[in-house]
Amino acid sequence: MILKVLTWPALSRAGGKFLDAPLSRPLIPLFIRKAQIDLQDFEPVQYRCFNDCFTRKILPGKRTFDPSPDAFTAPCDGKLTVWPVTEGLVLPIKQSQFSMARLLGEEELAQQFEGGWCFVFRLCVEDYHRYAYVVSGAKDKDRFVPGILHTVRPIALESVPVFTENSRSLSLIRTENMGLVAQMEVGAMLVGRIQNHTPEAATVEKGTEKGMFLYGGSTVLVLVEKDRVQPNPKFLKASSLGQEIPVRMGEAIGKMH
Repeated sequence: MILKVLTWPALSRAGGKFLDAPLSRPLIPLFIRKAQIDLQDFEPVQYRCFNDCFTRKILPGKRTFDPSPDAFTAPCDGKLTVWPVTEGLVLPIKQSQFSMARLLGEEELAQQFEGGWCFVFRLCVEDYHRYAYVVSGAKDKDRFVPGILHTVRPIALESVPVFTENSRSLSLIRTENMGLVAQMEVGAMLVGRIQNHTPEAATVEKGTEKGMFLYGGSTVLVLVEKDRVQPNPKFLKASSLGQEIPVRMGEAIGKMH
C-alpha cells in the first residue's frame, strides 16, 4: 500500500522538482558520504541542487573507451547481465519476467534480435548516471513510453515488473557493420525524466554522451542482432548463475564480429 502511494506520478514529479531546487542542497553531503563518491574524479563545480550533484560530470580520462577496433564496450557504469535472445525469450530481472515484444512494444522488432544478445546494465545510486552511445550510426527518432514509475528495490519487484510499468526511451541505431542496435533507458521512481540530449533522428558516434538519469536507480539495455557480437565468457557464466558483474563505461564486454 505504501509503495502504491510512493509510485504515484504526481508524487514522483513533486520529488523531482524538490531535487532540482536549491532547497535540496543539504542532502548532498550525506549522499556523497553514504555513496562513497570521490569528488576528485569529477568536474569541480558548485552544485546548485541535489540533481546537479547526482548528474555530476566526470573528468576527461576517467571513463575512456577501449580503443580496440573490435571491442564492444559498455555504454555506462552498472551491474551487467547478458542474455541470449531466443524465440519466446522471457527475460528474468530479479523476480520479474519480460518478453522482448512487450519490452520493445513491437513483435516484429523483437524478432529482428532473435539469435542475438541482450545486455542489461543496472545502475545503483552510487554509479555514474550519464551514459554514452554504444555504437556509431544513424539513429531514428527516440520512442518514449511513459509509464507508472516504480521503485527498483527488491520488495517492489516481487510483484511489480519494472519494464512493464516504468517509463522508458528506445533508440534504434542503424550501423554500417553491426546491423540494427537497440539502446533503451528505463527510469525508476523519481527518474521520470530520462534526459537524452538528442531525441530526434541524428547521426551518432560511439562514446559520445547520449544522456543522463536524474535521481534513483535506473537501467540501460542494449540489444544486438545475431552473429554481431561475442560477449566475454565471464559475463555469460555469471549471468547463467544469476549473478551480476560491475562494469564501467567504456570497458570492453565483448568482441564485434
